[in-house]
Amino acid sequence: MPVYVWTGTDKAGKKQKGELEAENLTLARQIVTRKAITIKNIKQKPKDLSEYFPGVGGKVADKDIVIFVRQFATMIDAGLPLVQCLEILQEQQSNPNFKKVIRQIKKDVEEGSTLSDAIKKHPKIFDNLFSNLVAAGEIGGILDVILNRLAAYIEKISNLKKKVKGAMTYPGIVISIAVIVVAVILIYVIPVFAGLFKDAGAKLPAMTLLVMDMSDFAQSYFHWVILGVILLVIAFREIKKRPAGREAFDRIALRTPVAGMLIRKVAVARFTRTLGTMLSSGVPILDGLEVVASTAGNVIVERAIRNARMAISEGRPVAEPLAETGVFPSMVTQMIAVGEATGALDTMLGKIADFYDEEVDTAVDALTSLLEPMLILFLGITIGGLLVAMYLPIFQLADVVGK
Repeated sequence: MPVYVWTGTDKAGKKQKGELEAENLTLARQIVTRKAITIKNIKQKPKDLSEYFPGVGGKVADKDIVIFVRQFATMIDAGLPLVQCLEILQEQQSNPNFKKVIRQIKKDVEEGSTLSDAIKKHPKIFDNLFSNLVAAGEIGGILDVILNRLAAYIEKISNLKKKVKGAMTYPGIVISIAVIVVAVILIYVIPVFAGLFKDAGAKLPAMTLLVMDMSDFAQSYFHWVILGVILLVIAFREIKKRPAGREAFDRIALRTPVAGMLIRKVAVARFTRTLGTMLSSGVPILDGLEVVASTAGNVIVERAIRNARMAISEGRPVAEPLAETGVFPSMVTQMIAVGEATGALDTMLGKIADFYDEEVDTAVDALTSLLEPMLILFLGITIGGLLVAMYLPIFQLADVVGK
């Protein structure tokens, strides 16, 4: 259904504007006029690029979702009807892709769908956790409370992601710059020195000859090297898409000396935060574990949670099968056992999540501290080595001249 944008004035003479869906322009005019608006301009809204190219469109950031959820909760708590809330949120949304999604959700709700079912149609923006919690809020009549919990959850998980990405950004930038600098030296700088050395006719050190051979290779096969790197990246992604390949990569990631510990702590923080949020919202533990497993982000962790879920469904306590997986630290399973025994499992999971958020901070700092000297060493060996190799013959010639 086409979307129309309009501008006009209300009874008090104040300027108003908005947009709405209608089958045609005439019907759109009638809808706006019923709101006691004097129309100055109304026209069909141009389609977004995403309408023509499905892959094109602004990504919905966690910040946008948090603002949407908090505003939604405030309006629900104030007693506004669901459709009116969605209409207001749609009109004030600046992200065109998210605006389109909210419009579709509003349309589905108007046609009789529940909010949770309408949200499920957009899994790229709202995951299983989101739709399941909204469903629990609708059934229990506490949708505003659930939405506030979801906003807090998304903020904490988003902060967790930022910490890990921040730790990886610095070394990635340094290595990328180093590779570019080395490529420039090999392709443009070394040939100048090589020409001088050949004209001099002096015997060159083995290190210098090696660097000159590397320079010749880089000049002759530079394009093939770039193509090879691109093919390796594509092959890596394709292998990772397959179950066996993804499992192998995830297993290696968990066993990596320093990074593996960070990944494990992030997984524990995410697991406890997600499960605690679901339990506190009234979701049954088996349903909660199913959702947590699907959002684990690591095949090994996901399999461990599913195995524990199966054991729990047979009547076993929560902590025991989690401990048997070997994925979760003993402190975590012991605290879960205490929470289960005292009937405050959701509260205990929240405390574990808070603790592991701090542990992730510590692990990120440790990883950064370890990477800094390694990067300095890497830069010294690569760039410094190239420079030394080129200056060695000059030093030799200077010694000969001095004698």
